[in-house]
Amino acid sequence: MGDDSEWIKLPVDQKCEHKLWKARLNGYEEALKIFQKIKDEKSPEWSKFLGLIKKFVTDSNAVVQLKGLEAALVYVENAHVAGKTTGEVVSGVVSKVFNQPKAKAKELGIEICLMYIEIEKGEAVQEELLKGLDNKNPKIIVACIETLRKALSEFGSKIILLKPIIKVLPKLFESREKAVRDEAKLIAVEIYRWIRDALRPPLQNINSVQLKELEEEWVKLPTGAPKPTRFLRSQQELEAKLEQQQSAGGDAEGGGDDGDEVPQIDAYELLEAVEILSKLPKDFYDKIEAKKWQERKEALEAVEVLVKNPKLEAGDYADLVKALKKVVGKDTNVMLVALAAKCLTGLAVGLRKKFGQYAGHVVPTILEKFKEKKPQVVQALQEAIDAIFLTTTLQNISEDVLAVMDNKNPTIKQQTSLFIARSFRHCTASTLPKSLLKPFCAALLKHINDSAPEVRDAAFEALGTALKVVGEKAVNPFLVDVDKLKLDKIKECSEKVELVNGKKVGLAAEKKEFKPVPGRTAVSGAAGDKDTKDISAPKPGPLKKAPASKAGGPPKKGKPTAPGGTGSAGTKNKKGLETKEIVEPELSIEVCEEKASAVLPATCIQLLDSSNWKERLACMEEFQKAVELMDRTEMPCQALVRMLAKKPGWKETNFQVMQMKLHIVALIAQKGNFSKTSAQIVLDGLVDKIGDVKCGNNAKEAMTAIAEACMLPWTAEQVMSMAFSQKNPKNQSETLNWLSNAIKEFGFSGLNVKAFISNVKTALAATNPAVRTSAITLLGVMYLYVGPSLRMFFEDEKPALLSQIDAEFEKMQGQSPPAPTRGISKHTTSGTDEGEEGDEPDDGGNDVVDLLPRTEISDKITSELVSKIGDKNWKIRKEGLDEVAGIINEAKFIQPNIGELPTALKGRLNDSNKILVQQTLNILQQLAVAMGPNIKQHVKNLGIPIITVLGDSKNNVRAAALATVNAWAEQTGMKEWLEGEDLSEELKKENPFLRQELLGWLAEKLPTLRSTPTDLILCVPHLYSCLEDRNGDVRKKAQDALPFFMMHLGYEKMAKATGKLKPTSKDQVLAMLEKAKANMPAKPAAPAKATSKPVGGSAPAKFQAASAPVEDSVSSTVEPKPDLKKAKTVGVSSKAKSAQGKKVPSKTSLKEDEDKSGPIFIVVPNGKEQRMKDEKGLKVLKWNFTTPRDEYIEQLKTQMSSCVAKWLQDEMFHSDFQHHNKALAVMVDHLESEKEGVIGCLDLILKWLTLRFFDTNTSVLMKALEYLKLLFTLLSEEEYHLTENEASSFIPYLILKVGEPKDVIRKDVRAILNRMCLVYPASKMFPFIMEGTKSKNSKQRAECLEELGCLVESYGMNVCQPTPGKALKEIAIHIGDRDNAVRNAALNTIVTVYNVHGDQVFKLIGTLSEKDMSMLEERIKRSAKRPSAAPIKQVDEKPQRTQSINSNANMLRKGPAEDISSKLNQARNMSGHPEAAQMVRREFQLDLDEIENDNGTVRCEMPELVQHKLDDIFEPVLIPEPKIRAVSPHFDDMHSNTASTINFIISQVASGDINTSIQALTQIDEVLRQEDKAEAMSGHIDQFLIATFMQLRLIYNTHMADEKLEKDEIIKLYSCIIGNMISLFQIESLAREASTGVLKDLMHGLITLMLDSRIEDLEEGQQVIRSVNLLVVKVLEKSDQTNILSALLVLLQDSLLATASSPKFSELVMKCLWRMVRLLPDTINSINLDRILLDIHIFMKVFPKEKLKQCKSEFPIRTLKTLLHTLCKLKGPKILDHLTMIDNKNESELEAHLCRMMKHSMDQAGSKSDKETEKGASRIDEKSSKAKVNDFLAEIFKKIGSKENTKEGLAELYEYKKKYSDADIEPFLKNSSQFFQSYVERGLRVIEMEREGKGRIPTSTGISSQMEVTCVPATSTVSSIGNTNGEEVGPSVYLERLKILRQRCGLDNTKQDDRPPLTSLLSKPAVPTVASSTDMLHSKLSQLRESREQHQHSDLDSNQTHSSGTVTTSSSSTANIDDLKKRLERIKSSRK
Repeated sequence: MGDDSEWIKLPVDQKCEHKLWKARLNGYEEALKIFQKIKDEKSPEWSKFLGLIKKFVTDSNAVVQLKGLEAALVYVENAHVAGKTTGEVVSGVVSKVFNQPKAKAKELGIEICLMYIEIEKGEAVQEELLKGLDNKNPKIIVACIETLRKALSEFGSKIILLKPIIKVLPKLFESREKAVRDEAKLIAVEIYRWIRDALRPPLQNINSVQLKELEEEWVKLPTGAPKPTRFLRSQQELEAKLEQQQSAGGDAEGGGDDGDEVPQIDAYELLEAVEILSKLPKDFYDKIEAKKWQERKEALEAVEVLVKNPKLEAGDYADLVKALKKVVGKDTNVMLVALAAKCLTGLAVGLRKKFGQYAGHVVPTILEKFKEKKPQVVQALQEAIDAIFLTTTLQNISEDVLAVMDNKNPTIKQQTSLFIARSFRHCTASTLPKSLLKPFCAALLKHINDSAPEVRDAAFEALGTALKVVGEKAVNPFLVDVDKLKLDKIKECSEKVELVNGKKVGLAAEKKEFKPVPGRTAVSGAAGDKDTKDISAPKPGPLKKAPASKAGGPPKKGKPTAPGGTGSAGTKNKKGLETKEIVEPELSIEVCEEKASAVLPATCIQLLDSSNWKERLACMEEFQKAVELMDRTEMPCQALVRMLAKKPGWKETNFQVMQMKLHIVALIAQKGNFSKTSAQIVLDGLVDKIGDVKCGNNAKEAMTAIAEACMLPWTAEQVMSMAFSQKNPKNQSETLNWLSNAIKEFGFSGLNVKAFISNVKTALAATNPAVRTSAITLLGVMYLYVGPSLRMFFEDEKPALLSQIDAEFEKMQGQSPPAPTRGISKHTTSGTDEGEEGDEPDDGGNDVVDLLPRTEISDKITSELVSKIGDKNWKIRKEGLDEVAGIINEAKFIQPNIGELPTALKGRLNDSNKILVQQTLNILQQLAVAMGPNIKQHVKNLGIPIITVLGDSKNNVRAAALATVNAWAEQTGMKEWLEGEDLSEELKKENPFLRQELLGWLAEKLPTLRSTPTDLILCVPHLYSCLEDRNGDVRKKAQDALPFFMMHLGYEKMAKATGKLKPTSKDQVLAMLEKAKANMPAKPAAPAKATSKPVGGSAPAKFQAASAPVEDSVSSTVEPKPDLKKAKTVGVSSKAKSAQGKKVPSKTSLKEDEDKSGPIFIVVPNGKEQRMKDEKGLKVLKWNFTTPRDEYIEQLKTQMSSCVAKWLQDEMFHSDFQHHNKALAVMVDHLESEKEGVIGCLDLILKWLTLRFFDTNTSVLMKALEYLKLLFTLLSEEEYHLTENEASSFIPYLILKVGEPKDVIRKDVRAILNRMCLVYPASKMFPFIMEGTKSKNSKQRAECLEELGCLVESYGMNVCQPTPGKALKEIAIHIGDRDNAVRNAALNTIVTVYNVHGDQVFKLIGTLSEKDMSMLEERIKRSAKRPSAAPIKQVDEKPQRTQSINSNANMLRKGPAEDISSKLNQARNMSGHPEAAQMVRREFQLDLDEIENDNGTVRCEMPELVQHKLDDIFEPVLIPEPKIRAVSPHFDDMHSNTASTINFIISQVASGDINTSIQALTQIDEVLRQEDKAEAMSGHIDQFLIATFMQLRLIYNTHMADEKLEKDEIIKLYSCIIGNMISLFQIESLAREASTGVLKDLMHGLITLMLDSRIEDLEEGQQVIRSVNLLVVKVLEKSDQTNILSALLVLLQDSLLATASSPKFSELVMKCLWRMVRLLPDTINSINLDRILLDIHIFMKVFPKEKLKQCKSEFPIRTLKTLLHTLCKLKGPKILDHLTMIDNKNESELEAHLCRMMKHSMDQAGSKSDKETEKGASRIDEKSSKAKVNDFLAEIFKKIGSKENTKEGLAELYEYKKKYSDADIEPFLKNSSQFFQSYVERGLRVIEMEREGKGRIPTSTGISSQMEVTCVPATSTVSSIGNTNGEEVGPSVYLERLKILRQRCGLDNTKQDDRPPLTSLLSKPAVPTVASSTDMLHSKLSQLRESREQHQHSDLDSNQTHSSGTVTTSSSSTANIDDLKKRLERIKSSRK
């Protein structure tokens, strides 16, 4: 039993692992209870069991295992960390639970597996279960299948991956075990339930009996779609929703929704791909060409068998397809044609998308083969083309299909229409955009008028299908001319159509519902936008406000007229208008007269042809009036213009009449429904008058009006042909000018470039220079829209002319076309036209490109040429390629049909001769430009092979391939490349070159895309393998590309994809993903398109103009209004594109325009911090080089890619310097508007500028320096602080430029260095510039030395780093430089230092050669400048630094935290006493070297030097914790708005700007004056007072000294401050909140102000001082009495210590104390006496009575005594109970003093005169009894006998003997040992020597005065070193002394909370005393100040009274001590 009981005591987790089964059973039971109790899933309790769960399930004892399984199930269900155990636990369940005989164990095992799936670990579970299927134990296999079946049944096929299960099914059906076969059958039925017939193909080969059984089971299954019954944790909400719906009774809706939930599994996905190419018969290609049809048939049959495999493996099928295509197209045997078509069908079905690349070749051949009438051939061809259609998109084959539509053969026309109809069925509204629908509809409309009925019917069917798919709204514009009958027929067909993907799409489109279809990025990127617009446009929205954003156009009265109706022309769309008006009949002159007379006055018509011009003029005036009043519908435009054209018509001689006539034409065109027929009547006359000086403008106006009515393209064509058919050059040039303007106004859409170009060429050849100039101007305008491709048409012009054209184009470069302002409003209504206008710029681009004349070159690509290109001899291959290049060059623009060329060129891409590969790449580049966007269809078969070339080992080949890919991508966009698996297949290849080039390319392209095809995810696994590639470059490129993949796919998808990686790789990749997540850029915003208000939930982002700043694009809702405005102004370029829809062929210019409108710097959160971390962690190169190597430039480029606009980056890293200038110009423009961005990327900007410093081009350098000046000005305004990283990677390179030969550059660099001091401490700049003095460039050395001089002059000696001594020694070396300028600079710098610092310079620079020294002395004499009082620049710098000490608002933008603290320090330092010590050594250290070299020269000027150190602040001084936070309890809890507002206002009180401060004070005053509001200030009092006395100091030190400032301003500020304080101190509750430290500083400020003589001299000065007086009284009365009393004592002590402070100051402090003493009788009960007595104790310790007596004034001692006396009087003997806070009372005189007072008051019964108080209070009264004396002496001897207080006892004994010379101490000595007696005598003698000797030796201690001074304030120095007794004092004394000094100077580890004298030699620090917010600095400064004073007036330091404190032993090495001793001896002797 003993054993049993042992385990009971063990903790649960140990029991679970115990070897005894009982122990384990008990352990599992307890664990189960624990698990059920833990409520928090994240409780740390779970983690304890993390490693044990596997043991729970695999326990060897069956009974125990059951309990373990129960516990494990609860654990998995509830523990947050359970997921980590998935793998091991499930594998344990499979191997150790599923084989158990107990059913319960198996059930629990299955439950555990399902629970893991529920907590999102499905993949891991499934993996383990599938492994279990390979187990030899059939039990385990059955259980695994059962688990999988249950999981599928409960969670559905979305969670359980079916593919791997289906893969193993056939094997399971073959199992020998019946149980396994049965279970396999059950799971097959379950799978069938989810995926239906998709399961048939994979199971087609199993045993027929089994298959039959399955079929029977399948039939029984219900037909409804199955739904999951159990959900993942993340989907639990969905479950709840489902339950609600079911409880509501109707789950019809639910059914609809959830139908989407179940993924449609494609059988194809479940199949294994089969490789067939290798299985083709060896002689296939010979046989297929054989003459005998039987042989050809054999070959085809062999292929037919192979392609029956339902899924084929990807490969190069080009040759096979080519062979089959040849049979289809050319074989005479129709049976073989059908067979070849079947083979193509099989290939298309088996390869799916992978066949897409061959589709373009085959489609035209098949369509043309439809001429065959045989049904079986037609059917085979139909099947083939339908299968092929599914492998590609309609867009890709549209060209080929449309080309066949014009065929004369009716069967071909019919079958093509039917094919189109079938294709449309597969489309959706988004994959059939208007741009695609338009050409198809146009072609089909021809067919509905065809003579053959079958052609008509097929066309009706196709149109009906289109109508069904995209809805009437989209198709109607194309059906305007169709008569009613035909229209009905189309609608009838539409109703019969059954769409492939259900009717849902068509319906939605017709109802105009907009539901974004998931994943529909397919064909048109703009599809989403369009849908939204379709709905929103009809609502008359706020669009009228945005004339520039015309995408939707202001709807006219919002009522679209019926297509055939006779509504106003304005409400029809373009298409309608054109067709309508072309057919307007020409009316006869009679009819016209009749119609005109109906609307015009009779007189008017009669006088039209009057011979008197005045009558004609009057007639025109009437005519004009009539037209103006006429209604649009009633205006007979044609009749009116005919009247105007009537004799004399356009031959009118009087210019006034003519002007009027032209104006009327314009009016009619604007006001009426002006047709083209009317236009033709007048245009000739207008063109004739356009060159007329007087009437030309009117003619132009009329033309513009006509263009608006009849569309510019038509008008322009008419006008141009008319102008060039006549000879008048003036008319020609003016017509061209009009057209230039018109294009700008109307945009370029629809213009016939071809026609223009022929006319422009005629104009260019004209003899008249004006015509040529106008033509060139017109070309410039066209260039804006067409882009560089326009130049191609003019390459054969004369060089002189060509250079003029180029110059014009150059002018236009970089400009974006203006937004069209005309020609839109009338014609875009109710969104009918938006398809054309709102399309993606891509489509727009295509339209312009389509206008270019394209040559058909397919006939030139002969089979001879193709065989040449494939010849074995490389020379012949080269010839072939040369020919191709020639053909393309000649044609310039070509049609997409290029015959066999693609396959021929593809073969050359892997040519063994690299020169030919490069030549092929160049041809492909040419081809891309020549074919334009149509090259899209060749991406798969030619583009992807180009990418393969990126893997070439030769650098130049790779570069050429990359250029080619870019040229292609420019034309095609990226979608084609990313679709399908091709790209991922390329990335899969383990070729490091290919990988790094491809990833680099993707990293460049992906960020510019708004959306990407879903296939991009296929690249991710390969991207991950690249992240771990052996090649470093591949890894780097993969890391660079990571954020951009994430940008499109999202972090979740990317993280999920890591699931298949090995655990080690997974962790690494996940870490990289986290990092990439931080740097992930935002997707580029959609080009702005103004639509009317978003309807329903359409995204607010629609309103974002492309120029919207980055913050906007991040925010979730953007206010539409401002953005529309923005769209108007800045976003013009993007508008122009979207609005006219037809744009640039050259994608580059398009891309530039698109992108340039956005912000140039993208704010990446934490981007800069991450970059710094990377540099620190050496993950990237440190920016440190002599000349920049490529890897630095590449690294910078990479870092910039995520936060700098792509186009700007291209400019920045361009090889041509002009682009750098452009980039700088852009950066200057954006500097103000993008402050955040600039600061976020500052490190990168500065690094890039350092690269520019290495350029040779001066203009770039000048521009860069210009930018830097603006940049640093901005940074200082923003109060930014450069980080160390930014400084160290920029300043050294800037300093290089200070040595430039050009003066102007040097001057700029110096100016920048100057400005940098405002954002980076001068003391840190110093070392960088010092480094610059070591340069070989003498100019640089000289400039750096001068700069050092300036720094010292401006900021004092403190900038000299590491110490002034070292720095000056280095500078002095240059006095001997061989370059005169350097020598001068060095001398000048040292003279500057001399001027600031005096003769000490000589000591600091050390020994110089005689020559150098004489030069220096000479220069100093010549400069003859006495040391100036203070550095000048601190005044400028101070306001900038002090401005916002507490301002939370401004802290947001500051650099790292250190900067904030340093600013606080600066403020503190400045607010220190104005008489701040002259030379504060760094870290206040004691420099023995210096003391040694000091020959005791006393320079009396020293104390007058006032210098505020701004840079010391950056050194690590111990800073007392600012008490502001602690004081106010509310400060931390109140984060309400009020609190933060008050904080902000208070922070402004201390502002350097007087007005800001006054405003803040006024606001606070308002609050304080209203009783109800004053409470809000509670908790902020200290903060407010600190801000106030900071402002007082700022006025005292800065504003008063600033002569530029009006003194009235200062008085005003003083009044505000004092008024505020008086208000504050009248509210007692608030006044009491002020803490001691703050009150001390406040009193200091107020008293300083009262003593400021500068104020007294001012007019209202007296008034200010009186107010201050009043305020001081208020402060004394209303503050917390303890706090104020304590503050005054501390202030008095400080003022007495600070010998530099005026005696008047101390006097005023004492007066305040006296006032407090007077108040004491009333306030004594509210005072914390313990604290006050502690302060007095400290005071008396710092100023023993002896020392106080030596003060010039007797006030201090009197004040102290009065205070103590009053306290004694008021409290009586109880006062002695209040000494609790004093640690060692015996160390201070206070207790003795109080005792004496108490006795005295008892003896004299309080009748003591003041005089006695002064003189004798300290003496023990003569009459006091002898017993008292004995007691006193006994006390003293006790002290002497004690170890701790020996010295103090001796000192007291000496004092006692001196006062009572007759006292008898013998009795006390005689009882003691001889040793003790001699010790006492010797001690008394030593003290006597010390005190007596002080008259002779100036400093008896022998320590140099400077050193001694630091310890003087306390009565704590050690007895003299060289004792007259000849006794040697141990080294530990020196160590002790050094320790004290160190402690004083803040160098000790103990934290100094307050005035150092306290801790002089106390064994432990005193009770923590008050530390004001600025005390620390004060105490340091006051010490040093005192040290300086005592250095000069040694008579003050004769108070070495006591030698107290025991000597501590030292453990440091004697060598150091000896050294110290020697040095101290030397110092001592030098002093004598």
